Amino acid sequence: MSCVETIQAYALRSIGIGERLLPRSDFTLCEQFTLIGSGLLWNIYFGVLALCFGFFMAITVAMAKAAPNRWVRKPAEWFIFIFRGSPLFIQFFLAYETFVMLPKLGFDLNLGFTEITVETRWLTRAWAGALIVLFLNTAAYAGEIFYGALRTIPKGDMEAADAYGFSGWTKFRKITFPTMLRLAWPSYTNEAIFLFHATTLVYFSGFPAWQQRGDALYYASYFADKTFNPFIPYPILAGYFILLTLCVIGIFGLVNTRLNRHLPQERRQKLRVRPQVIR
Repeated sequence: MSCVETIQAYALRSIGIGERLLPRSDFTLCEQFTLIGSGLLWNIYFGVLALCFGFFMAITVAMAKAAPNRWVRKPAEWFIFIFRGSPLFIQFFLAYETFVMLPKLGFDLNLGFTEITVETRWLTRAWAGALIVLFLNTAAYAGEIFYGALRTIPKGDMEAADAYGFSGWTKFRKITFPTMLRLAWPSYTNEAIFLFHATTLVYFSGFPAWQQRGDALYYASYFADKTFNPFIPYPILAGYFILLTLCVIGIFGLVNTRLNRHLPQERRQKLRVRPQVIR
């Protein structure tokens, strides 16, 4: 099989398109690059959707933690504490075991005129269950980042907003939210990078890879186990994630430039990516 045929057969295998069976012997470099790259589609899926949904929940959690009402503030504080205080691997494991138990316990929904049984078995699949865990986890970390930025908004900005007569939603939309976002964005970029790296835990926690359709690390481990040589598949995996990290830095860098466009050049915050120390 030529490299072109290999790419045609395995490029989309991780999402169920192409060759059903994995190669079992005489592994070529093209096969390893193609299959590991195919698995990266799942890492991108988990990372992008968890970031998109988690971003809005993180802002809500940050605002709730800053609220003066303790009935609003305390749930946000405990949510952040639980998800930041426990290992992500354990969160995956507990979530999977919980989702497995739901169909056994039964979940009936009474609509008044009829009663239906809600199907929850789909939650045991990684595309849904693992995504929920990553979404909640990144919302907790990003919520703390946004909360810290909310606390450091210059008082002069808020006083100027009051002087202009801004209040309520107008004040939040024009002053509080953009300033909070600008201050938090460098740290949030690090959180985004870490989240993409954390997606490699999905198929090594509790969620199984159905029909050998896993992520990039799943296929890298497959080749390492079959060839007894980890020094080819794992560097390929690392190379893919370095490219993915560069893409994240580039996209978030453009947003950072947009957020700081009104500031003089010397006052503009530059991204300082430190994925190894963010958590």
